[in-house]
Amino acid sequence: MKKYFAELFGTFWLVFGGCGSAIFAAAFPDLGIGFAGVALAFGLTVLTMAYAVGHISGGHFNPAVSFGLWAGGKFSAKELIPYIISQLVGAILAACALYLIVSNKSGFDGVGGFAANGYGHLSPGGFNITAAFVAEFLLTLFFLLIILGSTNERAPKGFAPIAIGLGLTLIHLISIPITNTSVNPARSMSQAIFAGGEFLTQSWLFWVAPIAGAIVAGFIHKALFDKE
Repeated sequence: MKKYFAELFGTFWLVFGGCGSAIFAAAFPDLGIGFAGVALAFGLTVLTMAYAVGHISGGHFNPAVSFGLWAGGKFSAKELIPYIISQLVGAILAACALYLIVSNKSGFDGVGGFAANGYGHLSPGGFNITAAFVAEFLLTLFFLLIILGSTNERAPKGFAPIAIGLGLTLIHLISIPITNTSVNPARSMSQAIFAGGEFLTQSWLFWVAPIAGAIVAGFIHKALFDKE
């Protein structure tokens, strides 16, 4: 059970830290951290938890990562469902904590977008479904290539969390204006539950595109990069 709890806590921290920075700090009067700050926050959550509990569970914190590692031959299929459940529970608990905080602010009148992901009129930059799918697919594909490459037995030891955290930061710098950046179905689902409405009905894309991109990356790494 330790690895499942590690995934739960790691995903909790990712959603609480990353989405929390977007909800509370991105546009804070006069001292807002903006897109760059939110991007860094997401990268730091993964970096810190990869060092904290990655040695216990592998540090997935993301259903797409679990699928990508499976496709790359680095993860057992029988562990997929328990890992994904653990990740979803962690993400939803983090969203509950964020809701508890934001709903106790004076003048609270609803959660708004709640850092949820979307396309069309729910996209920060007004990008349509095609743009959202392509971005989420490609960015998750490259995220998995970073993960699989940096954790390969031939890679320098001990530096993988840094590469992965910086990779996730870069992904957010690219795609926050497009979809508010998912590349993680658990992160998307937890926020959509509270944002509701079309955020929830659009959440399918943030399952399909990241998981598809991750699986393709796993096959690419296994075929081209895993063996000399």
